[in-house]
Amino acid sequence: MPLFKRKKFDPVIGRRNTIPDGLWMKCKACHQTVYRNDVEENLQVCPACKHHYRVSARDRIGQVLDSDSFEETHTDIETVDPLDFTVGEESYVGRIERAKEQSGLNEALLTGFGAIEATRVALGVMDSSFIMASMGGALGEKLCRLVRDAIRGRLPLVIFAASGGARMQEGTLALMQMAKTADAVRQINEARLPYISVLTDPTSGGVLASFATLGDLVIAEPGAYVGFAGARLIQGALNVKLPEGFQRAEYQFENGFLDDIVPRKELRSYLGRVLRYLRPQDAAAGPVCAVARE
Repeated sequence: MPLFKRKKFDPVIGRRNTIPDGLWMKCKACHQTVYRNDVEENLQVCPACKHHYRVSARDRIGQVLDSDSFEETHTDIETVDPLDFTVGEESYVGRIERAKEQSGLNEALLTGFGAIEATRVALGVMDSSFIMASMGGALGEKLCRLVRDAIRGRLPLVIFAASGGARMQEGTLALMQMAKTADAVRQINEARLPYISVLTDPTSGGVLASFATLGDLVIAEPGAYVGFAGARLIQGALNVKLPEGFQRAEYQFENGFLDDIVPRKELRSYLGRVLRYLRPQDAAAGPVCAVARE
């Protein structure tokens, strides 16, 4: 936040007043002017309308995991350019480098180990600031290795999904990750370990059609966009009027697509409670099941 002050005219007292710059923001959902610190202290949720803003992967980790419990893994896996893809003057490699600078990440999926209310988990968090968290070969490989880590350590798997779909710059290789990641979920199911999928805004395309919706428990944040194809594309292709709130988390929950909708401030305690219930005891444990909010 800028530290300098900017003078503004106050029509009430008839002179210019000095206020710190950047203290206020207009909510893009309700258009009310709110105190920026209130939004930040509320975990990037508007205090007026409860709109959930997107957060980075590292911020998400700070919100959900126990303090200083995160251990990042598979940092050596990075995207390559198998098709020598170029649009205009920018190559795919150049686009990846720009995404790294903007997000501070090597890839759109951050993986590692951590603890949620003292329950150790294998964790994956997608970051939409990295090319809209689109899924390519590197992301698919990181997720599959994360699943293997969970199986080796007999740990629950928690994944925060956020994606605009498959990465077109990798063509069919990106689409193949749908089958690859779905098979990884099959492996964790056969190992009888719980998998919790948290859908954040937006979760769409190939990610939604593969690992994101295969969890034993599939929950979402309020207002999150959850759908395979965009509403405008569907409306244009089928020439139909879509229902109000189509492909938002609330609509999907009402139609049985989600198990629950959990506000961000309640998410850590919610996951902690579920994980205590589903915590694997041994390899011979019975099948996992979804649990309702208490």
